[in-house]
Amino acid sequence: MDEIINKVAQSSLEVFDLEDYFPDEHVVQLDISQWLFEGFLLKEKDFREQLKNFDWTIYKDKYVGIYCSTEAVLPAWAFSLVAVYLNPVALKVINGNLEAITIVWYEDILSKVDYSTYKDKPVILKGCSKKQVPQEVYTLAIQKLMPHAKSIMFGEACSAVPLYKRK
Repeated sequence: MDEIINKVAQSSLEVFDLEDYFPDEHVVQLDISQWLFEGFLLKEKDFREQLKNFDWTIYKDKYVGIYCSTEAVLPAWAFSLVAVYLNPVALKVINGNLEAITIVWYEDILSKVDYSTYKDKPVILKGCSKKQVPQEVYTLAIQKLMPHAKSIMFGEACSAVPLYKRK
């Protein structure tokens, strides 16, 4: 019998896997409807009092997306007031849901990655994720990889789709 040779393992192909940077517990969302009367009505005095008495330390060193899960019509300042309380403890605060704050997390993380490993090499931007990596993050990643990689494919080594090849 002929020996089976793993040509992918022997190639200079590098895999860039966004799951390696997945935030896990570092990224959370905060639903402000918990401080609204019946989840819909903002009573300013009660809202301010609840914010004042809330334990904000649970958001220490986290990326927090502030959103409202109900269809409440809120004044613009409501989200800003929540941010005032979060700012001293959280790493980053935005007005948005979990997906939006996850994208912000990836923007920050991908800006700190050392891409020299991918210099002049063919790269596969791994596309089959077990975790919910937002689609926008793939667009961010390819922009970070292009100045370094010789070529970029999307997917898995066995079925990669070519995206970019340096001329």
